Amino acid sequence: MILVTGGTGLVGAHLLLYLLENDKQQVSALYRSEQQIAKTKSLFTYYQKEDLFSSILWIEGNILDIPSLEKAFENITYVYHCAAQISFDPNDEDLLRKTNIEGTANIVNFCIEKKVQKLCFVSSIAALGNLSQNEHLISETSEWNPELAHSDYAISKYGAEMEVWRGLQEGLPCVIVNPGIILGPYPENWDKTKGSGALFSAIKKGMPFYSSGCTGYVSVNDVVKAMHQLMNSSITGERFILVAENRTYKDIIFSIASLLNAKKPSFEVKKGMLELGWRLDALISFIFRTRRRLSKHSANALLNRDQISNEKIKNTLQFKFEAIDEYLKKIINCYK
Repeated sequence: MILVTGGTGLVGAHLLLYLLENDKQQVSALYRSEQQIAKTKSLFTYYQKEDLFSSILWIEGNILDIPSLEKAFENITYVYHCAAQISFDPNDEDLLRKTNIEGTANIVNFCIEKKVQKLCFVSSIAALGNLSQNEHLISETSEWNPELAHSDYAISKYGAEMEVWRGLQEGLPCVIVNPGIILGPYPENWDKTKGSGALFSAIKKGMPFYSSGCTGYVSVNDVVKAMHQLMNSSITGERFILVAENRTYKDIIFSIASLLNAKKPSFEVKKGMLELGWRLDALISFIFRTRRRLSKHSANALLNRDQISNEKIKNTLQFKFEAIDEYLKKIINCYK
C-alpha cells in the first residue's frame, strides 16, 4: 500500500490522482480535517475524475502526531512525503522547523521501523547548494554553504533533507526531488492567496511592478510524473532537480498577464527599493502585528540571476518537461 502525506496540497492531490490512474496499489492519504479532503475532491472534479476519488483510503493524522502515524503506517510499503509548511515570513521560523524537520524525522523513523521499501521526499530548489567560483549552473552537486544567508524556509527544507539522508544511512531506500516554483490549477474552493495561486491572483488584480531576477518553474503534472518514475526505478540515495525552464520574473508575469487579459506591470523595482521595502515591511509588521509580505531573503530572491540545471533527471530517465507557456494556457481558466 502507498501512503501520501500532504494529500490535500497541490502536489499531494495531483499525486493521488496520478497514482490512482497509473499505479495498481491501494493508495492512502493523511488528512487533518474534512474541509481539507473537500479540497482534494474538488481537484478530482476539476479533472472530471470524481469516480477515482472514492478509491482513496483517508486516514486522519498529522506528521507531528506519533499515535496517528502508527495507524497510518499499517501495511505501508511506499511513502511519498509531500507535507510541508511553506512560508517566507521570519516570524514562522519555529513552525517551519518543527513541521518540516521534526515532521520529516517522524516520517523517516516510521519508514525505518515499518521496513518501508522506498521513500520519496518533496524538497525544494531553496534547499539546493550555492554556486561556487567555477560553477555557472546550480545542480544536484552544488554544495550548501552554511556561511551564506538562507531563508528560514530553505534551512528547514535542508534540515528535512538531512533527516532523509539519515534514513538512507540506516538502510531506508529513498529519493529526493527538488522542484522549482510549482505551477498548477487552483479550483473553486482552493485558497488562491497561497502558493503559485498567489502569483496568478496578484497579476489578475494588476501587479504594479516586476524585477529582473529569475528562477526555475515546473508544472505540477511533471513533478508527480517524475516522482512516480523515480519510485518505480531502482534508483536510491539520489536527488533530482525538477525544473522545466529558467524564466525571469518579468517574463512569467507578462505571460500570465497576457493570458488573463490583465494589465502588465510597467515599473521595475531595483535593489535599493527592495532593500527599503523589506525594512519598511518589517517595521509595519512589528508595529501592527501583521504578517510579513516581504522579507530580506525574498527581496534578494527577486534579483537572483542564478540558473538551475535539469540535466540529471532528463539524462537519467529521458524525462521530457512540458513547456511552461503551453501549460499556462491549459490552467489559465482556473484564474479567470
